Amino acid sequence: MRIDVLTLFPEMCEGVFSTSILGKAREKGIVSLNAVNFRDFSGNKHNSVDDTPYGGGGGMVLKPDPIFAAVEHVLGIEASPLENGSESAVPSPSSVKPRIILMCPQGKTYNQKIAEELAQEQHLIFICGHYEGYDERIREHLVTDELSIGDYVLTGGELPALTVIDSVVRLQPGALGNETSAITDSFSTGLLEYPHYTRPAEFRGWKVPDMLLSGHHANIEVWRREKALQRTLERRPDLLESAELTLKDKKTLERLKNEIKPE
Repeated sequence: MRIDVLTLFPEMCEGVFSTSILGKAREKGIVSLNAVNFRDFSGNKHNSVDDTPYGGGGGMVLKPDPIFAAVEHVLGIEASPLENGSESAVPSPSSVKPRIILMCPQGKTYNQKIAEELAQEQHLIFICGHYEGYDERIREHLVTDELSIGDYVLTGGELPALTVIDSVVRLQPGALGNETSAITDSFSTGLLEYPHYTRPAEFRGWKVPDMLLSGHHANIEVWRREKALQRTLERRPDLLESAELTLKDKKTLERLKNEIKPE
């Protein structure tokens, strides 16, 4: 997988790219991670990438030309001059069509299902904005996806992009030390994950559940499934509406609902 991030602050990305799971995946050659400063493609002597909005209003708007040029550079697309002095992109013969993702509050809310979908792609390009917003032509004629990580506004798109990248890279084969970790994560199964324990078996009087010490793996799996159902019921009951549940799961949920004491 190749991932390119178009940003005005590549140093924000490089620190994350070189650390922890992302850094190890990069070292192993599982993923190529690149930060591209689209200010380098401004095409003007002041290196400006924003301008005042047509029609008036506060704030500045990111111009389309440097972002289009940066994406075309990443794709290896050659630009040829037109009669009016602008440029027209001439595509290179690449068989890989990238997903070009705009990080913005107006985008589709990101979730694990989208992470699993993006993890199947060969090339992702993230555009990280600043200021008041993007020129609408970037949305209409360049990007394939618009994503948001929540209903709040940040100063830029770098942190949201890095969040998405982290969740996607960890799903790549070989990125995690334990290949089952990503499969059993919260949301991957449609449920919240069951509780975990490790040594010591007793800490400050709090003991690990006997079931986990029994060594009976079949019973442990039953216990874990029930705890996942219980935790989801208590904390995120909305997830149960779309979760894939067996008849046994449904019976377990009915029992758990009856056991919940009214406040």
